[in-house]
Amino acid sequence: MSMTAITPQILLKAYAAGIFPMAENAEDDALYWIDPDKRGVLPLDAFHLPRRLRRTLRAKRYEVRVDSSFDAVIEACSKVAPRRDSTWINNRIKSLYNQLFDLGFCHSVETWREGKLVGGLYGVRLGGAFFGESMFSTETDASKIALVHLVARLKHGGFSLLDTQFVTEHLSRFGTVELSRDDYHVILERAIHKDADFHSFADDSDSDAILQLVSQTS
Repeated sequence: MSMTAITPQILLKAYAAGIFPMAENAEDDALYWIDPDKRGVLPLDAFHLPRRLRRTLRAKRYEVRVDSSFDAVIEACSKVAPRRDSTWINNRIKSLYNQLFDLGFCHSVETWREGKLVGGLYGVRLGGAFFGESMFSTETDASKIALVHLVARLKHGGFSLLDTQFVTEHLSRFGTVELSRDDYHVILERAIHKDADFHSFADDSDSDAILQLVSQTS
């Protein structure tokens, strides 16, 4: 179903109802509501950190920043890449999510090396739920390191839901599971009414703290 008019406020209500917008492709200006029968969720207490990525994190190859270049992250996510022949992020998507960022409901986690943005992800925050939208990487493990930092930040801030929309081979390596629409809505309803703080974790340079957070179970 195409959308002729949408505002950031309507978009937030859509997320609270379990639906999200996508475009057919970057050139198509139309947007469509997506409400999957099966939903991808990455359980924060069951996050799996591969051993090789753990070594990369300890080596501190990348500098991690939060919300410093949101527009650049979503722009990079909208580009085709060697393993991504097309993208669903069109100009309307970019405009809407930049507005959500200005309102404080959208965030980016970014990986930098030698002053250059080389990877990252962005998503929507609502209560204790974080809805991951897209990620990109131009260097090995750059987007994966951003994901690890996101999980640590969400756990520290009291979040209970990391929505990945779908389950991919890439995300399944970190523990992403598939839920039915009904089961997802139960978790979503609880999460959006939680009081969580995305900015409570303040030191993304502390790899030991990151590792401790992602390894914690409730």
